[in-house]
Amino acid sequence: MNNVRVRTKRLGRTSQGDVFRDVECIEYVAEKRGVLEVSKLVFPLVVVLTQDCDLEQDARYRNPQPKPPSNHDKKLFSVLVAPLYNAEHVFQGQHLADLGLTMASINKGRTEGKTLMQNERPRYHYLDFPADVPIVPSIADFKHYFSVSVAYLEKIRPKNFVCRLSGLYREDLSQRFAAYLARIGLPEILPAPAPSVPIDAQAPPSAQTGTQEVTESGT
Repeated sequence: MNNVRVRTKRLGRTSQGDVFRDVECIEYVAEKRGVLEVSKLVFPLVVVLTQDCDLEQDARYRNPQPKPPSNHDKKLFSVLVAPLYNAEHVFQGQHLADLGLTMASINKGRTEGKTLMQNERPRYHYLDFPADVPIVPSIADFKHYFSVSVAYLEKIRPKNFVCRLSGLYREDLSQRFAAYLARIGLPEILPAPAPSVPIDAQAPPSAQTGTQEVTESGT
């Protein structure tokens, strides 16, 4: 049963909650003896996480208008996106098998899987799309995200745009992602070591250093 509403008509700009297919992530670029090597990953699906107000302001620099902004203060260099993995592959721990990576499996029928699908596990966001959207149930893992240039997304948007999460659903995704990134890893506080001998059971101070000879001087 789907848990998200979407719109399939794209806006005139990239917006938060947009889902794109076949998006490239540049892993590294290296030059050796005049040969340029580019390693890239291609994700079948990603969802845009960048705040929509920032994307809207950035679009003013890219779309012709009678009065362009007087400066470039609101211009963006990149957009934050998160891959959407096939949910069944995530449950099996095989969603990154093509990269030679084996992830932890999650039992779909037990509490760990059920709470994930109810979006009660902070690390993951489960999306079950409507029947008229050609996307299988998917999961965003908030440990996995990357940036792409705005110009690149605008270039591929006409052909690679799939759908857009509707208002509240994109806000829910954004809020959960931000909360996960803002978590604080507190150090483990170890209990103080107990004294070897209870304080109230210790001998009087005069007996702690053995026998002492005391001389009393008169006046």
